[in-house]
Amino acid sequence: MNGKRFFIAIAMACGLACKQQRPPQVKERSPRQEFPGLFEAVQSAHIFPDSKTFADCRPQAAPAMVLQFYAKEQEAEGFSLAAFIHKYFLVPAAATTHYITDTSQDVVAHIESLWKVLKREPDSANTWGSLISLPAPYVVPGGRFREVYYWDSYFTMLGLKESGRIDLIESMVKNFAFLIRTYGFIPNGNRTYYLTRSQPPYFALMLQLLISAKEDRKQEILTTYLDALEKEHHFWMKKPIEGQSEEHLVALSDGAVLNRYYDRGNWPREEAWTEDIKTAKSARRQPVEKVYQELRTGAESGWDFSSRWLADGKSLSSIHVTDIIPVDLNCLLYNLEMTLGDAYSMKGNTAMALQYEAAAATRRDAILRYCWDPKTGFFRDYDFKKGTRTPVLNLGGMYPLFFGIARQGQADSAAIVIQRQFLYPGGLVSTPIETGEQWDAPNGWAPLHWMTISGLLTYKNDSLASEIAGRWANQNIRVFKQTGKLLEKYNVKDTSLQGGGGEYPNQDGFGWTNGVLLKILHLQQEGVLNNVKNINTL
Repeated sequence: MNGKRFFIAIAMACGLACKQQRPPQVKERSPRQEFPGLFEAVQSAHIFPDSKTFADCRPQAAPAMVLQFYAKEQEAEGFSLAAFIHKYFLVPAAATTHYITDTSQDVVAHIESLWKVLKREPDSANTWGSLISLPAPYVVPGGRFREVYYWDSYFTMLGLKESGRIDLIESMVKNFAFLIRTYGFIPNGNRTYYLTRSQPPYFALMLQLLISAKEDRKQEILTTYLDALEKEHHFWMKKPIEGQSEEHLVALSDGAVLNRYYDRGNWPREEAWTEDIKTAKSARRQPVEKVYQELRTGAESGWDFSSRWLADGKSLSSIHVTDIIPVDLNCLLYNLEMTLGDAYSMKGNTAMALQYEAAAATRRDAILRYCWDPKTGFFRDYDFKKGTRTPVLNLGGMYPLFFGIARQGQADSAAIVIQRQFLYPGGLVSTPIETGEQWDAPNGWAPLHWMTISGLLTYKNDSLASEIAGRWANQNIRVFKQTGKLLEKYNVKDTSLQGGGGEYPNQDGFGWTNGVLLKILHLQQEGVLNNVKNINTL
Protein backbone atom coordinates (compact mmCIF):
# COMPACT_ATOMS: atom_id res chain seq x y z
CA MET A 1 0.00 0.00 0.00
CA ASN A 2 1.55 3.34 -0.99
CA GLY A 3 1.77 6.35 1.34
CA LYS A 4 -1.19 8.26 -0.13
CA ARG A 5 -3.55 5.25 -0.05
CA PHE A 6 -2.44 4.58 3.51
CA PHE A 7 -3.35 8.16 4.52
CA ILE A 8 -6.86 7.57 3.17
CA ALA A 9 -7.19 4.16 4.85
CA ILE A 10 -6.12 5.63 8.17
CA ALA A 11 -8.60 8.49 7.82
CA MET A 12 -11.46 6.06 7.10
CA ALA A 13 -10.51 4.11 10.20
CA CYS A 14 -10.75 7.34 12.15
CA GLY A 15 -14.43 7.58 11.30
CA LEU A 16 -15.01 4.29 13.10
CA ALA A 17 -12.83 5.29 16.03
CA CYS A 18 -14.70 8.55 16.50
CA LYS A 19 -18.00 6.67 16.80
CA GLN A 20 -16.82 4.67 19.77
CA GLN A 21 -18.65 5.53 22.96
CA ARG A 22 -16.92 8.11 25.10
CA PRO A 23 -16.66 7.94 28.86
CA PRO A 24 -19.77 9.21 30.69
CA GLN A 25 -20.04 12.88 31.74
CA VAL A 26 -17.31 14.07 29.41
CA LYS A 27 -17.16 17.86 29.43
CA GLU A 28 -17.64 19.29 25.98
CA ARG A 29 -19.60 22.54 26.32
CA SER A 30 -17.67 25.77 26.63
CA PRO A 31 -18.79 28.79 28.72
CA ARG A 32 -20.19 30.46 25.59
CA GLN A 33 -22.31 27.38 24.92
CA GLU A 34 -23.37 26.99 28.54
CA PHE A 35 -24.32 30.65 29.03
CA PRO A 36 -25.62 32.03 25.71
CA GLY A 37 -26.33 35.73 25.95
CA LEU A 38 -24.88 36.04 29.44
CA PHE A 39 -21.37 35.17 28.26
CA GLU A 40 -21.43 37.81 25.52
CA ALA A 41 -22.88 40.40 27.91
CA VAL A 42 -20.13 39.86 30.48
CA GLN A 43 -17.33 40.01 27.93
CA SER A 44 -18.78 43.13 26.31
CA ALA A 45 -19.11 44.85 29.69
CA HIS A 46 -15.38 44.40 30.43
CA ILE A 47 -16.08 43.41 34.03
CA PHE A 48 -12.69 41.73 34.27
CA PRO A 49 -9.28 43.00 33.12
CA ASP A 50 -9.02 40.29 30.45
CA SER A 51 -11.32 37.98 28.53
CA LYS A 52 -9.90 34.80 30.02
CA THR A 53 -11.03 35.51 33.58
CA PHE A 54 -14.74 34.97 32.97
CA ALA A 55 -14.04 32.01 30.69
CA ASP A 56 -12.32 30.44 33.71
CA CYS A 57 -15.01 31.35 36.26
CA ARG A 58 -16.76 28.42 37.91
CA PRO A 59 -20.57 28.63 38.21
CA GLN A 60 -21.99 27.99 41.64
CA ALA A 61 -25.13 26.37 40.25
CA ALA A 62 -26.15 24.45 37.14
CA PRO A 63 -25.85 26.63 34.02
CA ALA A 64 -29.57 26.33 33.27
CA MET A 65 -30.41 27.66 36.73
CA VAL A 66 -27.91 30.51 36.42
CA LEU A 67 -29.55 31.52 33.13
CA GLN A 68 -32.97 31.47 34.79
CA PHE A 69 -31.70 33.71 37.57
CA TYR A 70 -30.15 36.03 34.99
CA ALA A 71 -33.36 36.30 32.96
CA LYS A 72 -35.28 37.23 36.10
CA GLU A 73 -32.82 39.47 37.92
CA GLN A 74 -31.71 41.57 34.97
CA GLU A 75 -35.22 43.03 34.81
CA ALA A 76 -34.92 44.42 38.33
CA GLU A 77 -34.21 48.10 38.85
CA GLY A 78 -30.57 48.79 39.61
CA PHE A 79 -29.39 45.43 38.29
CA SER A 80 -25.62 45.10 38.36
CA LEU A 81 -24.13 42.55 35.99
CA ALA A 82 -20.85 42.59 37.91
CA ALA A 83 -22.64 41.89 41.19
CA PHE A 84 -24.61 39.08 39.54
CA ILE A 85 -21.43 37.42 38.28
CA HIS A 86 -19.76 37.62 41.67
CA LYS A 87 -22.91 36.17 43.25
CA TYR A 88 -23.30 33.14 41.00
CA PHE A 89 -19.73 32.48 39.87
CA LEU A 90 -16.53 31.68 41.68
CA VAL A 91 -13.97 34.05 40.19
CA PRO A 92 -10.55 32.38 39.92
CA ALA A 93 -8.21 33.85 42.47
CA ALA A 94 -4.92 35.20 41.26
CA ALA A 95 -2.35 32.50 41.82
CA THR A 96 -0.21 33.50 44.77
CA THR A 97 2.73 31.23 45.34
CA HIS A 98 4.47 33.28 48.05
CA TYR A 99 7.62 32.29 46.22
CA ILE A 100 10.53 34.68 46.66
CA THR A 101 13.46 34.41 44.27
CA ASP A 102 16.93 34.28 45.72
CA THR A 103 19.07 35.81 42.98
CA SER A 104 22.22 34.95 44.91
CA GLN A 105 21.69 31.27 44.04
CA ASP A 106 22.62 30.02 40.61
CA VAL A 107 19.96 29.60 37.96
CA VAL A 108 19.98 25.79 38.13
CA ALA A 109 19.13 25.85 41.84
CA HIS A 110 16.43 28.43 41.07
CA ILE A 111 14.82 26.19 38.46
CA GLU A 112 15.03 23.15 40.73
CA SER A 113 13.14 25.10 43.40
CA LEU A 114 10.54 26.28 40.87
CA TRP A 115 9.21 22.86 39.92
CA LYS A 116 7.18 22.71 43.13
CA VAL A 117 5.75 26.17 42.34
CA LEU A 118 4.67 25.14 38.86
CA LYS A 119 3.40 21.68 39.81
CA ARG A 120 -0.36 21.16 40.05
CA GLU A 121 -1.94 18.16 41.76
CA PRO A 122 -4.61 16.03 40.04
CA ASP A 123 -7.77 18.05 39.59
CA SER A 124 -10.78 17.28 41.73
CA ALA A 125 -13.82 16.48 39.64
CA ASN A 126 -15.95 19.54 38.97
CA THR A 127 -19.33 19.35 37.29
CA TRP A 128 -19.42 22.95 36.09
CA GLY A 129 -16.80 25.29 34.78
CA SER A 130 -14.41 25.16 31.85
CA LEU A 131 -11.56 23.26 33.52
CA ILE A 132 -11.15 19.69 32.26
CA SER A 133 -10.00 17.66 35.24
CA LEU A 134 -6.79 15.68 34.76
CA PRO A 135 -6.08 12.44 36.64
CA ALA A 136 -2.37 12.94 37.39
CA PRO A 137 -0.04 15.75 38.53
CA TYR A 138 1.23 18.18 35.90
CA VAL A 139 3.40 21.26 35.46
CA VAL A 140 1.94 24.55 34.21
CA PRO A 141 3.96 27.07 32.16
CA GLY A 142 3.98 29.82 34.78
CA GLY A 143 2.91 30.55 38.32
CA ARG A 144 -0.31 32.32 37.32
CA PHE A 145 -1.59 29.55 35.05
CA ARG A 146 -4.35 27.21 36.16
CA GLU A 147 -4.15 24.75 33.26
CA VAL A 148 -1.59 22.78 31.27
CA TYR A 149 -0.75 23.55 27.64
CA TYR A 150 0.12 21.00 25.00
CA TRP A 151 3.29 21.89 23.13
CA ASP A 152 4.74 23.94 26.02
CA SER A 153 4.86 20.75 28.05
CA TYR A 154 7.42 18.93 25.89
CA PHE A 155 10.03 21.62 26.51
CA THR A 156 9.17 21.72 30.20
CA MET A 157 9.74 17.95 30.23
CA LEU A 158 13.27 18.47 28.87
CA GLY A 159 14.05 20.25 32.12
CA LEU A 160 12.18 17.77 34.28
CA LYS A 161 14.38 15.03 32.87
CA GLU A 162 17.53 16.98 33.73
CA SER A 163 16.15 17.44 37.26
CA GLY A 164 15.46 13.72 37.59
CA ARG A 165 11.69 14.28 37.78
CA ILE A 166 10.82 11.36 35.52
CA ASP A 167 7.76 10.79 37.68
CA LEU A 168 6.31 14.11 36.52
CA ILE A 169 7.12 13.39 32.88
CA GLU A 170 5.30 10.07 33.17
CA SER A 171 2.26 11.59 34.88
CA MET A 172 2.01 14.33 32.24
CA VAL A 173 2.20 11.73 29.47
CA LYS A 174 -0.66 9.89 31.21
CA ASN A 175 -2.68 13.11 31.28
CA PHE A 176 -2.17 13.75 27.58
CA ALA A 177 -3.07 10.15 26.76
CA PHE A 178 -6.21 10.61 28.88
CA LEU A 179 -7.16 13.65 26.78
CA ILE A 180 -6.54 11.79 23.52
CA ARG A 181 -8.58 8.80 24.67
CA THR A 182 -11.38 11.04 25.88
CA TYR A 183 -11.60 13.58 23.07
CA GLY A 184 -9.70 11.96 20.22
CA PHE A 185 -6.94 14.58 20.35
CA ILE A 186 -4.97 16.76 22.75
CA PRO A 187 -6.63 20.18 23.06
CA ASN A 188 -4.66 23.42 23.16
CA GLY A 189 -5.08 23.19 26.96
CA ASN A 190 -7.35 21.45 29.45
CA ARG A 191 -10.24 23.90 29.11
CA THR A 192 -13.51 23.27 27.30
CA TYR A 193 -13.06 26.43 25.25
CA TYR A 194 -9.95 24.83 23.72
CA LEU A 195 -11.85 21.81 22.39
CA THR A 196 -12.05 23.14 18.83
CA ARG A 197 -8.30 22.92 18.29
CA SER A 198 -5.08 21.19 19.21
CA GLN A 199 -1.51 22.49 19.14
CA PRO A 200 1.70 21.31 17.43
CA PRO A 201 1.66 17.49 17.86
CA TYR A 202 4.50 16.75 20.28
CA PHE A 203 3.03 13.66 21.96
CA ALA A 204 5.34 11.26 20.08
CA LEU A 205 8.35 13.35 21.13
CA MET A 206 7.14 13.19 24.73
CA LEU A 207 7.11 9.40 24.53
CA GLN A 208 10.58 9.40 23.02
CA LEU A 209 11.80 11.60 25.87
CA LEU A 210 10.25 9.26 28.44
CA ILE A 211 11.86 6.28 26.69
CA SER A 212 15.25 8.01 26.80
CA ALA A 213 14.90 8.07 30.59
CA LYS A 214 13.57 4.50 30.82
CA GLU A 215 15.23 2.66 27.94
CA ASP A 216 14.48 -0.76 29.41
CA ARG A 217 10.76 0.06 29.17
CA LYS A 218 10.68 1.11 25.51
CA GLN A 219 8.44 -1.71 24.34
CA GLU A 220 6.08 -1.27 27.28
CA ILE A 221 5.79 2.49 26.75
CA LEU A 222 5.20 2.28 23.00
CA THR A 223 2.64 -0.50 23.25
CA THR A 224 0.86 1.17 26.18
CA TYR A 225 0.39 4.39 24.25
CA LEU A 226 -0.01 2.95 20.75
CA ASP A 227 -3.75 3.60 20.80
CA ALA A 228 -3.15 7.24 21.78
CA LEU A 229 -0.62 7.69 18.99
CA GLU A 230 -3.12 6.22 16.53
CA LYS A 231 -5.92 8.52 17.69
CA GLU A 232 -3.73 11.61 17.42
CA HIS A 233 -2.76 10.59 13.89
CA HIS A 234 -6.44 10.09 13.06
CA PHE A 235 -7.23 13.59 14.32
CA TRP A 236 -4.78 15.19 11.90
CA MET A 237 -5.53 12.85 8.99
CA LYS A 238 -9.32 12.49 8.98
CA LYS A 239 -11.67 13.18 6.07
CA PRO A 240 -9.48 13.26 3.00
CA ILE A 241 -11.37 14.08 -0.18
CA GLU A 242 -9.73 13.46 -3.54
CA GLY A 243 -8.40 16.75 -4.90
CA GLN A 244 -9.83 18.84 -2.05
CA SER A 245 -8.67 20.21 1.29
CA GLU A 246 -10.63 19.22 4.37
CA GLU A 247 -9.95 20.41 7.89
CA HIS A 248 -6.29 19.61 8.61
CA LEU A 249 -5.64 17.91 5.27
CA VAL A 250 -4.42 19.50 2.06
CA ALA A 251 -4.56 17.47 -1.15
CA LEU A 252 -2.06 18.88 -3.66
CA SER A 253 -2.17 18.74 -7.44
CA ASP A 254 0.49 16.02 -7.76
CA GLY A 255 -1.40 13.72 -5.39
CA ALA A 256 0.66 14.57 -2.30
CA VAL A 257 -1.21 14.99 0.98
CA LEU A 258 0.18 17.37 3.59
CA ASN A 259 -1.29 19.07 6.62
CA ARG A 260 -2.26 22.51 7.82
CA TYR A 261 -3.55 23.97 11.06
CA TYR A 262 -7.33 24.27 11.24
CA ASP A 263 -9.73 25.31 13.98
CA ARG A 264 -13.30 24.48 13.08
CA GLY A 265 -14.69 27.31 15.23
CA ASN A 266 -15.68 30.57 13.55
CA TRP A 267 -16.43 32.77 16.55
CA PRO A 268 -14.10 34.83 18.77
CA ARG A 269 -11.84 32.85 21.08
CA GLU A 270 -13.58 32.82 24.45
CA GLU A 271 -10.33 33.50 26.28
CA ALA A 272 -9.55 36.45 23.95
CA TRP A 273 -13.08 37.57 23.11
CA THR A 274 -12.63 41.34 23.15
CA GLU A 275 -9.30 41.23 21.33
CA ASP A 276 -10.65 39.06 18.51
CA ILE A 277 -13.70 41.23 17.96
CA LYS A 278 -11.44 44.27 17.70
CA THR A 279 -9.22 42.52 15.16
CA ALA A 280 -12.19 41.38 13.08
CA LYS A 281 -13.61 44.91 12.96
CA SER A 282 -10.30 46.28 11.71
CA ALA A 283 -10.07 43.59 9.03
CA ARG A 284 -13.03 44.88 7.02
CA ARG A 285 -13.26 41.35 5.68
CA GLN A 286 -16.61 39.73 5.11
CA PRO A 287 -17.67 37.50 6.62
CA VAL A 288 -16.04 38.26 9.97
CA GLU A 289 -16.44 34.58 10.86
CA LYS A 290 -13.50 33.87 8.56
CA VAL A 291 -11.28 36.25 10.55
CA TYR A 292 -12.31 34.52 13.78
CA GLN A 293 -11.50 31.11 12.34
CA GLU A 294 -8.07 32.29 11.18
CA LEU A 295 -7.27 33.75 14.60
CA ARG A 296 -8.28 30.50 16.26
CA THR A 297 -6.22 28.53 13.75
CA GLY A 298 -3.25 30.76 14.50
CA ALA A 299 -3.64 29.77 18.14
CA GLU A 300 -3.53 26.09 17.16
CA SER A 301 -0.15 26.72 15.53
CA GLY A 302 1.30 27.89 18.85
CA TRP A 303 2.63 30.96 17.00
CA ASP A 304 -0.09 33.39 18.03
CA PHE A 305 0.73 35.59 16.29
CA SER A 306 3.41 36.13 13.66
CA SER A 307 4.09 37.72 10.27
CA ARG A 308 4.47 34.10 9.20
CA TRP A 309 0.67 33.93 8.95
CA LEU A 310 -0.09 37.43 7.61
CA ALA A 311 -0.96 37.95 3.95
CA ASP A 312 0.47 41.47 3.94
CA GLY A 313 3.30 40.56 6.32
CA LYS A 314 2.35 43.17 8.91
CA SER A 315 -1.36 43.37 9.79
CA LEU A 316 -3.04 40.80 12.04
CA SER A 317 -6.28 41.48 10.21
CA SER A 318 -4.74 39.86 7.09
CA ILE A 319 -4.17 36.52 8.84
CA HIS A 320 -4.66 33.48 6.58
CA VAL A 321 -3.23 30.46 8.40
CA THR A 322 -5.59 27.98 6.73
CA ASP A 323 -4.02 28.72 3.33
CA ILE A 324 -0.59 27.61 4.54
CA ILE A 325 1.15 24.24 4.80
CA PRO A 326 3.56 24.76 7.74
CA VAL A 327 6.87 22.95 7.40
CA ASP A 328 7.18 22.37 11.17
CA LEU A 329 3.72 20.77 11.51
CA ASN A 330 4.48 18.29 8.76
CA CYS A 331 7.85 17.42 10.27
CA LEU A 332 6.12 16.69 13.58
CA LEU A 333 3.62 14.43 11.79
CA TYR A 334 6.51 12.70 10.01
CA ASN A 335 7.91 11.90 13.45
CA LEU A 336 4.49 10.71 14.64
CA GLU A 337 4.30 8.31 11.69
CA MET A 338 7.83 7.05 12.27
CA THR A 339 6.99 6.51 15.95
CA LEU A 340 3.87 4.56 15.01
CA GLY A 341 6.00 2.41 12.73
CA ASP A 342 8.41 1.80 15.60
CA ALA A 343 5.55 0.96 17.97
CA TYR A 344 4.03 -1.58 15.58
CA SER A 345 7.46 -3.08 14.99
CA MET A 346 7.93 -3.51 18.74
CA LYS A 347 4.52 -5.16 18.85
CA GLY A 348 5.51 -7.57 16.09
CA ASN A 349 3.09 -6.21 13.50
CA THR A 350 5.49 -5.84 10.58
CA ALA A 351 2.79 -5.02 8.03
CA MET A 352 1.51 -1.98 9.94
CA ALA A 353 5.06 -0.90 10.75
CA LEU A 354 5.97 -0.88 7.06
CA GLN A 355 2.80 1.01 6.17
CA TYR A 356 3.50 3.81 8.62
CA GLU A 357 7.14 3.96 7.55
CA ALA A 358 5.96 4.29 3.94
CA ALA A 359 3.56 7.06 4.95
CA ALA A 360 6.40 8.88 6.69
CA ALA A 361 8.66 8.49 3.65
CA THR A 362 5.94 9.87 1.40
CA ARG A 363 5.53 12.87 3.70
CA ARG A 364 9.29 13.42 3.86
CA ASP A 365 9.52 13.52 0.08
CA ALA A 366 6.62 16.00 -0.10
CA ILE A 367 8.24 18.25 2.52
CA LEU A 368 11.46 18.31 0.51
CA ARG A 369 9.55 18.98 -2.71
CA TYR A 370 7.22 21.72 -1.50
CA CYS A 371 9.03 23.38 1.40
CA TRP A 372 12.69 23.49 0.38
CA ASP A 373 13.50 26.80 -1.33
CA PRO A 374 16.78 26.61 -3.27
CA LYS A 375 16.75 30.36 -3.91
CA THR A 376 17.05 31.30 -0.24
CA GLY A 377 18.62 28.03 0.84
CA PHE A 378 16.05 27.49 3.58
CA PHE A 379 12.89 25.51 4.31
CA ARG A 380 9.75 27.63 4.01
CA ASP A 381 6.01 27.25 4.51
CA TYR A 382 3.92 26.62 1.39
CA ASP A 383 0.84 28.67 0.42
CA PHE A 384 -1.22 26.05 -1.40
CA LYS A 385 -3.84 28.59 -2.50
CA LYS A 386 -1.22 30.61 -4.38
CA GLY A 387 0.92 27.60 -5.25
CA THR A 388 4.08 29.20 -3.92
CA ARG A 389 6.26 29.30 -0.83
CA THR A 390 5.44 32.03 1.67
CA PRO A 391 7.71 35.10 1.82
CA VAL A 392 8.48 35.18 5.55
CA LEU A 393 11.52 33.21 6.71
CA ASN A 394 10.90 31.68 10.14
CA LEU A 395 12.47 29.17 12.51
CA GLY A 396 9.85 26.58 11.62
CA GLY A 397 12.23 25.99 8.72
CA MET A 398 14.70 24.32 11.09
CA TYR A 399 12.40 21.39 11.96
CA PRO A 400 13.60 19.33 8.96
CA LEU A 401 17.04 19.44 10.56
CA PHE A 402 15.75 18.44 13.99
CA PHE A 403 14.06 15.35 12.52
CA GLY A 404 16.84 14.44 10.10
CA ILE A 405 14.71 15.09 7.01
CA ALA A 406 17.07 17.60 5.38
CA ARG A 407 19.94 16.60 3.15
CA GLN A 408 23.41 17.59 4.36
CA GLY A 409 23.75 20.36 1.77
CA GLN A 410 20.37 21.78 2.75
CA ALA A 411 21.33 21.73 6.42
CA ASP A 412 24.60 23.53 5.68
CA SER A 413 22.75 26.17 3.66
CA ALA A 414 20.13 26.62 6.40
CA ALA A 415 22.91 27.19 8.93
CA ILE A 416 24.26 30.06 6.83
CA VAL A 417 20.79 31.65 6.67
CA ILE A 418 20.41 31.29 10.44
CA GLN A 419 23.73 33.02 11.06
CA ARG A 420 23.06 35.85 8.62
CA GLN A 421 19.37 36.59 9.20
CA PHE A 422 18.31 35.25 12.61
CA LEU A 423 21.25 35.51 15.01
CA TYR A 424 21.50 38.48 17.38
CA PRO A 425 23.36 39.19 20.64
CA GLY A 426 20.72 37.43 22.77
CA GLY A 427 19.99 34.52 20.46
CA LEU A 428 17.62 33.90 17.55
CA VAL A 429 14.60 35.90 16.42
CA SER A 430 11.59 33.80 15.37
CA THR A 431 11.38 35.76 12.11
CA PRO A 432 13.57 38.62 10.87
CA ILE A 433 10.51 40.91 10.62
CA GLU A 434 9.27 43.36 13.28
CA THR A 435 5.48 43.71 13.39
CA GLY A 436 4.69 44.08 17.08
CA GLU A 437 3.42 40.49 17.16
CA GLN A 438 5.11 38.38 19.81
CA TRP A 439 6.34 35.63 17.47
CA ASP A 440 8.31 38.11 15.38
CA ALA A 441 11.53 40.04 15.91
CA PRO A 442 12.90 41.20 18.26
CA ASN A 443 11.64 38.28 20.35
CA GLY A 444 13.32 34.95 20.86
CA TRP A 445 11.62 31.85 22.28
CA ALA A 446 13.02 28.82 24.08
CA PRO A 447 11.28 26.07 22.06
CA LEU A 448 12.56 27.40 18.74
CA HIS A 449 16.06 27.74 20.14
CA TRP A 450 16.03 24.10 21.18
CA MET A 451 14.71 22.84 17.84
CA THR A 452 17.36 24.90 16.03
CA ILE A 453 20.28 24.00 18.31
CA SER A 454 19.41 20.31 18.21
CA GLY A 455 18.94 20.39 14.44
CA LEU A 456 22.35 21.97 13.94
CA LEU A 457 23.97 19.37 16.19
CA THR A 458 22.29 16.60 14.16
CA TYR A 459 24.14 17.81 11.07
CA LYS A 460 27.46 18.37 12.89
CA ASN A 461 27.27 22.17 12.85
CA ASP A 462 28.45 22.20 16.46
CA SER A 463 30.15 25.60 16.37
CA LEU A 464 27.02 27.53 15.36
CA ALA A 465 24.87 25.46 17.73
CA SER A 466 27.21 26.37 20.59
CA GLU A 467 27.21 30.06 19.63
CA ILE A 468 23.40 30.19 19.60
CA ALA A 469 23.11 28.23 22.84
CA GLY A 470 25.63 30.49 24.53
CA ARG A 471 23.94 33.72 23.53
CA TRP A 472 20.49 32.42 24.51
CA ALA A 473 21.53 30.93 27.85
CA ASN A 474 23.55 33.98 28.79
CA GLN A 475 20.58 36.24 28.02
CA ASN A 476 18.31 34.02 30.16
CA ILE A 477 20.75 34.15 33.06
CA ARG A 478 21.44 37.87 32.71
CA VAL A 479 17.73 38.72 32.96
CA PHE A 480 17.36 36.28 35.87
CA LYS A 481 20.10 38.07 37.79
CA GLN A 482 18.39 41.41 37.10
CA THR A 483 14.74 40.46 37.73
CA GLY A 484 14.70 37.15 39.58
CA LYS A 485 12.55 35.70 36.79
CA LEU A 486 12.90 33.37 33.83
CA LEU A 487 10.62 34.75 31.16
CA GLU A 488 8.29 33.38 28.49
CA LYS A 489 10.28 35.16 25.75
CA TYR A 490 13.23 37.55 25.43
CA ASN A 491 14.25 40.52 23.33
CA VAL A 492 17.33 39.09 21.62
CA LYS A 493 18.19 42.20 19.61
CA ASP A 494 18.53 44.56 22.57
CA THR A 495 19.61 42.44 25.51
CA SER A 496 18.82 45.23 27.96
CA LEU A 497 15.09 44.85 27.25
CA GLN A 498 12.54 42.14 28.01
CA GLY A 499 10.43 40.51 25.30
CA GLY A 500 7.26 42.29 24.25
CA GLY A 501 3.80 41.43 22.93
CA GLY A 502 1.48 38.66 24.07
CA GLU A 503 -1.01 38.31 26.86
CA TYR A 504 0.77 37.20 30.03
CA PRO A 505 2.28 39.38 32.75
CA ASN A 506 5.66 38.74 34.35
CA GLN A 507 5.35 35.68 36.57
CA ASP A 508 7.30 32.86 38.18
CA GLY A 509 8.29 30.38 35.49
CA PHE A 510 8.61 29.95 32.64
CA GLY A 511 8.21 26.24 31.95
CA TRP A 512 9.73 25.93 28.51
CA THR A 513 12.44 28.49 29.24
CA ASN A 514 13.40 26.52 32.34
CA GLY A 515 13.46 23.25 30.44
CA VAL A 516 15.54 24.40 27.49
CA LEU A 517 18.00 26.28 29.70
CA LEU A 518 18.60 23.20 31.87
CA LYS A 519 19.10 21.10 28.75
CA ILE A 520 21.63 23.58 27.33
CA LEU A 521 23.56 23.75 30.59
CA HIS A 522 23.62 19.95 30.78
CA LEU A 523 25.04 19.72 27.25
CA GLN A 524 27.64 22.29 28.23
CA GLN A 525 28.71 20.10 31.14
CA GLU A 526 28.96 17.12 28.78
CA GLY A 527 31.13 19.14 26.39
CA VAL A 528 28.59 19.04 23.55
CA LEU A 529 28.11 22.81 23.76
CA ASN A 530 30.98 25.06 24.78
CA ASN A 531 29.94 28.70 24.68
CA VAL A 532 27.89 29.22 27.86
CA LYS A 533 29.64 31.48 30.34
CA ASN A 534 30.10 30.53 33.97
CA ILE A 535 26.61 31.11 35.31
CA ASN A 536 27.88 32.38 38.65
CA THR A 537 29.84 35.22 37.01
CA LEU A 538 26.85 36.90 35.39
